Amino acid sequence: MSILIQNIKELIGAETKPKLFLKGKEMSALKTIKNAWLLIENEKFSAFGKMTDKESLDRILKNNKLKLIDAGGKMVFPSFCDSHTHLVYVGSREIEYIDKIKGLSYEEIAKRGGGILNSALRLHKASEEELVETAVQRLKEIIAYGTGAVEIKSGYGLSTEDELKMLRVIKKLKGISPLTIKATFLGAHAVPAAYKGKQSEYVDLIINEMIPMVAAEELADFIDVFCDKGFFTEEETEKMLMAGMKYGLRAKIHANELDYSNGIQVGVKYNALSVDHLEYTGAREIACLLDSETMPTLLPGAAFFLGMPYAPVRKMIDSGLAVAMASDFNPGSSPSGNMQLILSMGCIKYRMLPEEAINAVTINSAYAMGVSEELGSIAIGKTANVFITKPIPSYEFMPYSYGSNKVETVILNGKII
Repeated sequence: MSILIQNIKELIGAETKPKLFLKGKEMSALKTIKNAWLLIENEKFSAFGKMTDKESLDRILKNNKLKLIDAGGKMVFPSFCDSHTHLVYVGSREIEYIDKIKGLSYEEIAKRGGGILNSALRLHKASEEELVETAVQRLKEIIAYGTGAVEIKSGYGLSTEDELKMLRVIKKLKGISPLTIKATFLGAHAVPAAYKGKQSEYVDLIINEMIPMVAAEELADFIDVFCDKGFFTEEETEKMLMAGMKYGLRAKIHANELDYSNGIQVGVKYNALSVDHLEYTGAREIACLLDSETMPTLLPGAAFFLGMPYAPVRKMIDSGLAVAMASDFNPGSSPSGNMQLILSMGCIKYRMLPEEAINAVTINSAYAMGVSEELGSIAIGKTANVFITKPIPSYEFMPYSYGSNKVETVILNGKII
């Protein structure tokens, strides 16, 4: 069925000449059409324009199989693309949250067997069916807040058996959810307790056993490594990325969350699709990113929840960089997949303009998960992933009004959800 959305107060992210991403000053330009209409046919955006274009509208309205939606007083946005999550997990970690309140650091909690190792133990005991069931509920929640595409990482397995279990769950989610889902192999999320003092042996296990088995079952789109203080070294990261690339897995990096780790530089060296976190980003890192195809991706939810420094986003954008934002939805450091909240944090904590923040959670985050040719903006031929807001006064209201859900109707793959 074709869908015509009429009387749109403002159509956001409408492009006649779509780009794969926006950088520097480009990020402050948000292409919109006021008093607009949008036509969806065969799961794609087919046409759009102004309501004053009566000739085009009359021609479209002759289709008697057309579903009409009146969006008077409402806005239409391209769906959010959440390019960094860990949403396949079991249980919550609010006790560690209390430890943080009492003053323990992320690293101290990890050394006590908390953090990632805690989630790994719980995941080991869970069945695939339990993991699918809980993940589906989280996917439904993020859809309701406007997300249309999501990248999901493994990394709570930390053994060949359990990493494969996580990735098989993600593969099942791809088949049952209307979301566009990308899978990332993150065996190098932490060093399991059994390999304490034997980190190089765990790296060898990832390279010689995990990666070949992941590739054999075609379970992942990308490979990721936590290259940071207290986790994996620059040299270890390079070895694992090279091994993944041999099997067609493009790199993504957890970088510079805890210190200046050279993770950004390693990511650029190996043409990573994105480097994520980036709380510790200086002039050297910015210069390294400038001439690369790697998307700097900010995770403000994690910095907020952990009480960490915020990345120098104004310097990054003013230097000419593109930036994306994602939720980092996970049980330990960012227990929320609400991309509307991430949009607000971009403006409040990073001092981004609303236009910059909207581009960071749509077209640029689509690039950060390798789907900006199909998603992230409203352009003819792209997949029809949009949401219709409740009546709102302006697009600036989206980041301004944090804490409430402004989404009224969700359309994914050209179908009303």
